[in-house]
Amino acid sequence: MRRTDIRNIVIIAHVDHGKTSLVDCLLRQSGQFRDSQLQGDCILDSNDLERERGITILAKNIALPYRDVKINIIDTPGHADFGGEVERVVRMADGAVVLIDAAEGPMPQTRFVLSKALEVGIKPIVVINKIDRPDARPHEVLDEAFALLMELGADEHLEDFKYLFASGRQGYATTDPEVRGESMQPLLDMVLDVIPGPEVNLEDPLQMLVTTLDWSEYVGRIAIGRIKAGNIKVGQTIACIKAGKVTESKVTKLYTFDKLGRVETTEVTAGDVCAVVGIEDVEIGDTICHREHHRPLPRLVVDEPTLEMVFTINSSPFAGKEGKYVTNRQLRERLFKELERNVALRVRQVENSDAFAVSGRGVLHLSVLIENMRRESFELSVSKPQVILRDGPNGKEEPFESLVVEVPSVKLGPVMELVGARRGEIEEMHVRGDFTHAKFLIPARGLIGLRTRLLNATQGEAIVHHRFAGYRPMIGEIPGRANGVYISMMSGKANAYSLNTLQERADLFITHNDEVYEGQIIGENSRENDNAVNPTKEKKLTNMRASGSDENILLKPPRKMDLEAALEYIEDDELVEITPTQIRLRKMYLKETDRRREGRRAADVAASS
Repeated sequence: MRRTDIRNIVIIAHVDHGKTSLVDCLLRQSGQFRDSQLQGDCILDSNDLERERGITILAKNIALPYRDVKINIIDTPGHADFGGEVERVVRMADGAVVLIDAAEGPMPQTRFVLSKALEVGIKPIVVINKIDRPDARPHEVLDEAFALLMELGADEHLEDFKYLFASGRQGYATTDPEVRGESMQPLLDMVLDVIPGPEVNLEDPLQMLVTTLDWSEYVGRIAIGRIKAGNIKVGQTIACIKAGKVTESKVTKLYTFDKLGRVETTEVTAGDVCAVVGIEDVEIGDTICHREHHRPLPRLVVDEPTLEMVFTINSSPFAGKEGKYVTNRQLRERLFKELERNVALRVRQVENSDAFAVSGRGVLHLSVLIENMRRESFELSVSKPQVILRDGPNGKEEPFESLVVEVPSVKLGPVMELVGARRGEIEEMHVRGDFTHAKFLIPARGLIGLRTRLLNATQGEAIVHHRFAGYRPMIGEIPGRANGVYISMMSGKANAYSLNTLQERADLFITHNDEVYEGQIIGENSRENDNAVNPTKEKKLTNMRASGSDENILLKPPRKMDLEAALEYIEDDELVEITPTQIRLRKMYLKETDRRREGRRAADVAASS
């Protein structure tokens, strides 16, 4: 049977197409909240990193009552790096609101999230958002959305193609983009009329797939998912099935989602989304079921990671000065704890080493983990990102990405040159007004560090998106960083006298009075070779003075890199040192004699092979 008093929907879209703003609008117009509860923009982006970056990282659950129906709404990330979040939560929904920007049209992540939704049989409603943009082209974008559904093989949805036009910022939805609507009511009406209620088996024994984990310092792990069959009650003894192993636990508390939060309840029946407290070792993908009827649901399967970095403890001379968690044991515990929630992440210990290889969907995916760790007062060192290769029928294969660049047409030349140098191949190109949309197929290796170079070459006007496209046979070498670096050969405080000389031939990362150590990277050389220098050298003082002999020292502002830029900048023999207050670049071997010995050894290995 189908429940008519509940709708479970997921909101999916490409990054920055207005998902979270649309949910904000629904919350404000629902009449269920006081003004003080809905302060600011992007209300659901409650995580500090989400607010700082202006992106959604974690999927969120809320519930709105409308026409005596409870609508469970799941807001999802738009970045491809957080695709694991999307893949697991779409299973909780029966319908999807697919948001598409009225100017940009369907983008790579639109295709990705829509294909994942269609795979699990979700009914889509297409909403052409941001129709108030001056460059909006709503009818063309609607045609593109229809073509995308056709391309993805969603033939059953084409005959009954449901769509609306909307402006999340101005707060209305309409069937005609030329006629301004009054509110978001048409969207809510369409959700109730088009999206089916959940298919449930109330008489069958309990079945629930755990799709999300939360944690509380008071009650421990909290399992979140949608009940497929039966019901669950407080005090009930249930079975938890994981990889063939069955454990029994007692449900101590139950919550359902209501508005922006959760409310405690005594019983939840099939079709609703709930949070269960009392199961100690529950993990994402486990099945909660009746203690006497063990019927496991198919485990969650998400796409494999494509990028890997090596995490180690901070071993620089400054280790332990700024962070609280600095040991290998603490690093191990934190990384394996992250696996409980982050289903797209993989962690393994590197053989014969205290280091850990951490794999994820992209640099952004892993940098968010690193940023969270540094805010928790961890100190660590991280290696250059490396793509994950696999064995194919014709030898080694590497991951390729579909890269879309939107750039002013007059600046297309540098984009083509940079992408071409990194083995990217143009697939299609079209012009919209003053902008050109170019789509490339590029090895994932070529993407590392490419975004920064594209932004520099186009004066910050390029918009770059990419999505995993599959594995293909490896192609030739990809050029690395063109310039060498300046490496400090001394420890101490950087001195303006020395830096003034160095800045003539380098782009410096430090300034006067900064603490440095031997082996730290302090700047980018204007040439291709690395150079060991002394940034702590002071001017020798004498009793002799002459008019005009003392220079007036003017230091250029140092180049400051954020975490992602630093990770993409380093080469194979370098590390990023991350502490709660600093991001430093360093050589893997701090002493110059060690670097030379390792260079000779690597050269001998290359010659023998």
